[in-house]
Amino acid sequence: MHGNIPVASTTSENHPQPSLAAMSLAAMGVVYGDIGTSPLYTMKEVFNGHHAVPATPDNLMGILSLVFWAMTITVSLKYVLFIMRADNRGEGGIMALTALALRTPGASPTLLWSVSVLGMFGAALFYGDAVITPAMSVLSAIEGLEVVTPIFQPYVVPITLAILTSLFLFQPKGTASVARLFGPVMAFWFATLGLLGLWNVIQHPDILAAINPWYAFRFMVDHGNLAFLALGAVVLAITGGEALYADMGHFGRRPIMWAWITFVFPALYLNYLGQGALILADPDAIKSPFFHMAPDALQMPLVILATVATVIASQAVISGAYSLTSQAIQLGYCPRIQIKFTSEREKGQIYIPNINWLLLLAVIVLVIGFRSSSNLASAYGIAVTLTMMIDTILAFIVVRALWGWGWFHAGLFLAFFVIVDFSFFSANVIKIFDGGWFPLVLGLSVFALLSTWKRGRALLYEKLRQDSMPLDAFIKSLHYGGPQRVEGMGIFMTPDPHSVPRAMLHNLLHNKVLHEQVVLLNVQMEDVPHVSEQERLTVTPLEQGFIQVILRYGFKDDPDIPAALATCATQGLRYEPMESSFFLGRETIVPHRMPTMPFWRQVLFMWMFRNADTATAFFKIPTNRVVELGTQIEL
Repeated sequence: MHGNIPVASTTSENHPQPSLAAMSLAAMGVVYGDIGTSPLYTMKEVFNGHHAVPATPDNLMGILSLVFWAMTITVSLKYVLFIMRADNRGEGGIMALTALALRTPGASPTLLWSVSVLGMFGAALFYGDAVITPAMSVLSAIEGLEVVTPIFQPYVVPITLAILTSLFLFQPKGTASVARLFGPVMAFWFATLGLLGLWNVIQHPDILAAINPWYAFRFMVDHGNLAFLALGAVVLAITGGEALYADMGHFGRRPIMWAWITFVFPALYLNYLGQGALILADPDAIKSPFFHMAPDALQMPLVILATVATVIASQAVISGAYSLTSQAIQLGYCPRIQIKFTSEREKGQIYIPNINWLLLLAVIVLVIGFRSSSNLASAYGIAVTLTMMIDTILAFIVVRALWGWGWFHAGLFLAFFVIVDFSFFSANVIKIFDGGWFPLVLGLSVFALLSTWKRGRALLYEKLRQDSMPLDAFIKSLHYGGPQRVEGMGIFMTPDPHSVPRAMLHNLLHNKVLHEQVVLLNVQMEDVPHVSEQERLTVTPLEQGFIQVILRYGFKDDPDIPAALATCATQGLRYEPMESSFFLGRETIVPHRMPTMPFWRQVLFMWMFRNADTATAFFKIPTNRVVELGTQIEL
């Protein structure tokens, strides 16, 4: 604990932990791919985009100063210094930040609802980023072929589509076999960025003065509206900055922080300075300053290296979409869908077929529709800046309510970063009609799905609770006689451990029997990444052969009910798979005459409910030991 700011938690293992240098190197392959490929298009978009800035020496110094201070304030100060200290047992990301904000002591229902909505919307916007990042980064790398020779111009879009399609087709095989190469490749990429920048800066060392914030201030004052519009392109230099926080659980805060401060940030900014120096020396290079930094003989190798770097960046974002979807399922924001584990050793290596093919379809539509990185830049930025602003608001709640900051200090934190975030966001708002509508529509669509599922499940559980019978009253009634008891163990899954499961009532109605041992199994998903094995199970013996079992999982755990029950012997429950039957309710939702939510949401929820993966598959219950009992519920 440093002052009132909690530090990311650490875990102690018996085996030796990787060194800080090794973890920092590994982090480069996952954390910095998005922001690390920004030099491909940021300066190009500033001086060639829809609101191009004239490439005068003063303007170059102003833009380079803005880029430096944008990375310093948003990435270094906001994420590395402040927000990365807000961890949920070592995990970061908007889901973790939302979970922390929801723990605000004495919070009103309105505040909790607002926090939940903000978190869901921020998570939904990530899917827009997961579509745009692969399309934008790979397309900008392949456009380097036009610099090598104009002959390649007609083939840029087909080559981009071929690479991206191959990337998504490769996903079912998993990335465990090649992931260990990501860190060294990205380290070589950043070293290349730094060396190219340094070579050009040496030609014009005066460009180093751009670090002075006076140039940024003078540029904003002198150019007014044009300078404000230029922020919409400058923000491209920090897209991917939030990935430092989102991927904290994989590597820890220190490796990410040290990789950024000592290597990634200097290499990135050296490259931006080098591009500025090149434009000063050769104004014709402005059309593609990144690739013109290299000598002619090295341009083709640079295109290949850039393509590899953008594929790695795309892989990190795609994996992030899988991870976010998995967390949303565990936390109850998303229906259960099929999740495949692609590595026996790496628990986080997952693949979600539905998400993969939807992302591929959206990426193909995006590349064909926009056809160039410059056009795509209009769609890029708005979702990222809105997510960053949501992060700031949620972080304000955390520092005020959980870290104990006073109103004055918390207010300064909020005001400073919201002003910066809102400046970038408002500069991107004008892009809505030029393509910025795409990530917003995609984000709003995902938000509608997440919020509808969350609301529908709450209404469904409330309906089930109203129609249920108290468990203690039911057990007491068995003292006065009851149904015939049969050998074996009946395991009834229930959302409420204190009520009689509907499946049990239906079984009694139709079969008129109870098992000798009746296990009431309640699975609870906690808002922490992992639940330890010691805290996983709670077994409570009740009267009349009833046993209450509560299973707890974190949002990054892999639920496996049979494996968990097999460990119950130490708590007095002997689980024999071949002598046990699982009883599950299968509800059918029908619309009610007086709907509790709009009709379109009812239809959407029913569609999601029908297409959700079964509890049998999700919890790895043997299908030959399952009995399903159906019922209709009016919602």
